[in-house]
Amino acid sequence: MTPALWLASASTARAELLRGAGIPVEIEPARIDEGEVKASMRAENATAEMVAETLAEMKAARVARRHADALVIGADQMLVCEDRWYDKPATIDDAHRHLQALRGKQHALVSALCVMRNDTRIWHHREYARLTMRPFSDAFLDDYLAASGPEVLESVGAYRLEGLGIQLFSKIEGEYTTILGLPLLPLLDFLRGHGVVKT
Repeated sequence: MTPALWLASASTARAELLRGAGIPVEIEPARIDEGEVKASMRAENATAEMVAETLAEMKAARVARRHADALVIGADQMLVCEDRWYDKPATIDDAHRHLQALRGKQHALVSALCVMRNDTRIWHHREYARLTMRPFSDAFLDDYLAASGPEVLESVGAYRLEGLGIQLFSKIEGEYTTILGLPLLPLLDFLRGHGVVKT
């Protein structure tokens, strides 16, 4: 019998990636105070990779408690530029400041996945992407934010590569689904091994 599959995330991009790949999945965001976890771990000199992995596992564990024997996917992504961690912008003004700070520089995205069943972590994975923003003008930035609207608040980098965000970049290194926050190829391989995806 195929196990139920849940995604412990509010990310529409992650849900769309799974459903687009033909994976039936239920969505239940995990309510985690990510800011508190990040601040605590930063104070303990944790790396961005450690934070992403910890948050992915916490999210999966929180939802797995409510769905016995289901497979629950937790995911998290950290954006790092010059040792600074960036969170999702809360406002358009925040997005403007983030993009000004990232302009003309390379940043890294660390995407972590964790799958839990009941109280056991049965799989985890971490993947990287590196993106270089071009030195765009202030006028371009203003036009970009006006055209994109509130969708920029849904991404840790204030961009969506599947939309106007692609125009912000001069170079992209990394697998597309990793950039969207759900490294899909290794996850599909795991799901095949557990009967969720046909071999």
